[in-house]
Amino acid sequence: MRRLYFTLPDINTARTVVDELLLKRIDSSHIHVLAREGTALGDLPEASLFQKSDFIPAVERGLAVGGITGLLAGITIVSFPLAGLSLGGGAILAAGLAGAGIGAWVSSMIGVDVPNSQIHQFEQAIKAGEILMMVDIPKARVEEVETLIYGHHPTAAAGGTEPHIPAFP
Repeated sequence: MRRLYFTLPDINTARTVVDELLLKRIDSSHIHVLAREGTALGDLPEASLFQKSDFIPAVERGLAVGGITGLLAGITIVSFPLAGLSLGGGAILAAGLAGAGIGAWVSSMIGVDVPNSQIHQFEQAIKAGEILMMVDIPKARVEEVETLIYGHHPTAAAGGTEPHIPAFP
């Protein structure tokens, strides 16, 4: 999956683009709209916490760092038994899984409060009243969707493509 970013001048244009995307069989759960605080979006699919924050990248980093830390702790526990307690390889696995879980949880709590780094470049446009639209589509459809949006709406400003979007948000 790829995420396309583009800005639109107003709500009416955003509604038209959403309707066109729906007609091209792009599910509304893959369309995310972000506007200046206080802007009434009506029935437009508003960006959720997953799109507004760095939640997903934070969880990914937490899983990796926590898992590695847990594995190292498990190896240390098995290598240097305490009080004559002998542990096997299951302790390494358990420590790795526990570390990954704790790392993901802690980093997700931090990631929720950090604004999405991809959206940072659009802050001025959003403050000026423009609408940011993010569309998650398969890689094979990127050109088709870009042609649709920029061909029908010359006022849409390209904002780039994020190379990989996890399937679950």
